[in-house]
Amino acid sequence: MAIDYYEKVWHNGEFIPWDSATVHVGCHVLSYASCIFEGIRCYETPQGPAVFRLAEHTQRLFNSCRVFRMEPPYTSEQISEAILELVRVNEAPNCYIRPLIFRGYGDLNVNPLRNPIETYLLCWKWGEYMGHGSLAEGVDVCVSSWRRMAPDTLPAMSKSAANYMNSQLIKMEALTNGFAEGIALDAAGYVSEASGANLFVVIGDKLITPPLASAVLPGITRDCVLTLAQELGFVTAEQMLAREMLYMADECFFTGTAAEITPIRSVDRTPVGSGKPGPVTRRLQERFLDLAHGRVEDAHGWLTYCSQAVEVGS
Repeated sequence: MAIDYYEKVWHNGEFIPWDSATVHVGCHVLSYASCIFEGIRCYETPQGPAVFRLAEHTQRLFNSCRVFRMEPPYTSEQISEAILELVRVNEAPNCYIRPLIFRGYGDLNVNPLRNPIETYLLCWKWGEYMGHGSLAEGVDVCVSSWRRMAPDTLPAMSKSAANYMNSQLIKMEALTNGFAEGIALDAAGYVSEASGANLFVVIGDKLITPPLASAVLPGITRDCVLTLAQELGFVTAEQMLAREMLYMADECFFTGTAAEITPIRSVDRTPVGSGKPGPVTRRLQERFLDLAHGRVEDAHGWLTYCSQAVEVGS
């Protein structure tokens, strides 16, 4: 299926047409996956388009770059302002935004340091990540045979293209076997995350998510859910999860910028709870989407309206 894209792309400080956003086949990134990226949603609200948790996404982008010694020639404020301008130039009421920072054309040695740093920002229209109806009805998932990376192999806390080769294996295996998504275990055999989303389970009165030590990306929607759950009076915990806890859980759901809050109705063909999205998932999903769409007060300052300018130091 063709991408339903917006026409203008930001490249190294200038706007270019989508079809002109190309790279040479000899770019370092194509041989060695030397790329850092982000996924950010801009929501349609009564006050106009608003980017959700812009500062946190930009900070994670720069944190990931530091791990790979790939410092972009821009400040976080400049990238944040460019993201807002991208939405404005494309006159997008809502969109999914993809910042890309990667090693370009220069040298095809494994050593990446002699290659220029390229920066792109693009956006497109993207609905429900796991398929139409997934937010309302939930999805059927499996535990993957592919493990997440060990902590001394690749940095799971960095959102790098290299890590997503692992994610592709998890996703393809799940789809081939008739599931919407796969849940990976970490190197020690504890529950980690999905191919592109964090995971929560509800057991009794407790909402639990795997810790960062289980090779999970520090998800921004994950952080939102922990914050909102505490405000709503739920007991929360970040703790190791044995695989069998997925089958014992009363509720399970995914979180992520793309996934938002997607209920899980079965794991390995075992129904989760009643086999339908549960009340905790529903309450958190409703609260999250109301905030993201500007239907309730943004007490946390999570929305940056595209009519705003980014303040230096924000």
